[in-house]
Amino acid sequence: MEADFPFWLRASHLFNFVLLGILIRSGWEILASLPRLWWRNDAKPGTEWLRFTRRKLPREEGVYTSLMDERSMSPLLALPGRENIGLGRHWHGLGVMLWVLNGLFYVIMLFATGLWTRIIPTSWEVFPQAWESLKIYVGFGVPSIEHFQPYDALQMLTYTGVVFVLAPLMILTGLAMAPAIRSRFPWYLKLFGGGQVVRSLHFICHAAFVVFIIMHVGLVFLVHPEYNLPHMMLGVEANQPEYYAQAFTVALLSIVVVLALLIGLSYWSLANRPLAQRFLVAVTEPGRKLFLNWMPSRMSKQNVFTEKDISEYHWTNGLPPTEDESPEWLEHRDNQWADWRLEVGGELSGKAIHLSLQDLQAMPKHEYIAIHSCMQGWTATSKWAGVQLREVLDLLGPRPEDAKYVLIESHGLAQVMYDNRPREPFYAVIPLRDVYDDDTMLAYERNDRLLEEHLGAPLRLRVESNHGYKMVKWVRKIEWIRDYAEVGDGRGGTREDSAMQAFNGRI
Repeated sequence: MEADFPFWLRASHLFNFVLLGILIRSGWEILASLPRLWWRNDAKPGTEWLRFTRRKLPREEGVYTSLMDERSMSPLLALPGRENIGLGRHWHGLGVMLWVLNGLFYVIMLFATGLWTRIIPTSWEVFPQAWESLKIYVGFGVPSIEHFQPYDALQMLTYTGVVFVLAPLMILTGLAMAPAIRSRFPWYLKLFGGGQVVRSLHFICHAAFVVFIIMHVGLVFLVHPEYNLPHMMLGVEANQPEYYAQAFTVALLSIVVVLALLIGLSYWSLANRPLAQRFLVAVTEPGRKLFLNWMPSRMSKQNVFTEKDISEYHWTNGLPPTEDESPEWLEHRDNQWADWRLEVGGELSGKAIHLSLQDLQAMPKHEYIAIHSCMQGWTATSKWAGVQLREVLDLLGPRPEDAKYVLIESHGLAQVMYDNRPREPFYAVIPLRDVYDDDTMLAYERNDRLLEEHLGAPLRLRVESNHGYKMVKWVRKIEWIRDYAEVGDGRGGTREDSAMQAFNGRI
C-alpha cells in the first residue's frame, strides 16, 4: 500500500498539522485583539454578529480604543498569547507562507503521481454513496472496510472540499485583508463586500478548519484504526498486531510532540519578545519583498470607493494627548491651531522649516476615499484630504544622498511599552517606497471637515499600503534619517520597539 501512502504524503501531512497549529493558534491571538465580528464595514458598536467578550462598547467615538477591547489569552491556547498582537501576526505570516508552499507541493505531487483520484471523485455515484456513509456516521456506526479505497465516498468529498474550496477561500480572504493588496487592488476588497465581511468569512473558514481537524484526527482513531493507522503512519498494508501497536504509538507521540512544540513556541516568544520579533522579521521579510512591498497604492487613481461607502463610525487606537503627555498640543488645540507649526527637517537635511496649518492647506490638495485598517481588525471608510508627504519634503530641497527613511514624530506618547519603562513619544519610520507613493500624505481633513481630535488633529500621516499603526496621529515633526536602527530601540517605530509589530505594515 506504499503507493497510496508514500513518504512525501505522510511527511507533508505532518508538516501541515504543525503549520495549521501555528495558523490556528496565532489566529486566536489576532482575534483576541478585537474579539468581535461584523458584517458592517464600519464596525459600529452594537452591530456585531458575534463577539467573544461580555464588554459592551460605548456608542460615542473617541472615548474607547481598540486596545482597551483587547483580551488576554493563555499561551497554552494562543500564539504567543498575553496580548501580543504583533508577534501573533508575525507567526501567522510565517505560518501562511509555509502552509501555502506545503499545500502547493501536496497538490502538485497528487497530480504528478496520479494519487489525485483518491480524493477527487470521478463518478456521480460518489454522492449517493456519501449520503449512505453520512447516515451511518450520524447513527454512530462505521461503514464497512470495503468502502475505503483508501477513503470512503464521504471522506473523498470532504477532502476535495477542504483542499480545493476551503483552503483557497482561506487564502483569498486572507489576501484581501493585507493593506498592500487593499490599496493596490481596492476592487478586490470591494468584490468580497469590504473588510469586515472578509474578516468574518476568514473566521468562518478558520472555524471550519478547526472542526475538520478534530473530526479528521478523531476518526483516524475510531474508524478501522487497525487498517488506517498502519497505512497512514508507517505506509504499510498489514493487520498484524505489532504494526498497529507501532502505528498507534507513532501517531500518539506525533500529536504530543506537535502540541508541545506549538506551546513551546508561545513561551519562547514571550521569554524574549524582541528576539522573537527579529527572528520572525528576518524569515518573513523575503516573502514580503517578493509579494507585497513592491505594490504602490492606487486608491486615489481607481476611485473604487465612493461617498456612499463612507462609514458612520470610526474606531481609534490611542486617545489624544493629555496635560501630562503634551501640554503644548492642548495649548495649540485650545487656540484653534493658530500657533501650531509642523517642523520639517533636521540634522541630515542641515536645516528646518516650520509650516502652519494654513501653509499646508495652501499647497496642492490631495484627496481620496479609502478604508482604514487597524492591525487589530477594525476598519472604517473615510474621505481623506491633505498634502502629499513628498511635496512637503521637497520644500527642504533635494533628498540627502544617504537618506533612506523618513521619521514622523507625534505629540502623543506610546500607549504601552513592553518592558514597563516610562511611555515614550510615539514615532514611526517609513521607507522611500512609501515616502514617494502617490497616496502617502499628511491629512488635515476627513469627510470634508477638519480632522477630529481623536483621529489625529491637526495633522496625521496616511500610508495606505500599511496598517493604521504606521499612520502617526498628532504629527509634530518629520525628517530624513539614514537608518531606523539609529532611532529608539532601532526597530522602526514605537510599536516595533514594543515588539508589537514588525517594521512593515503591509501584511
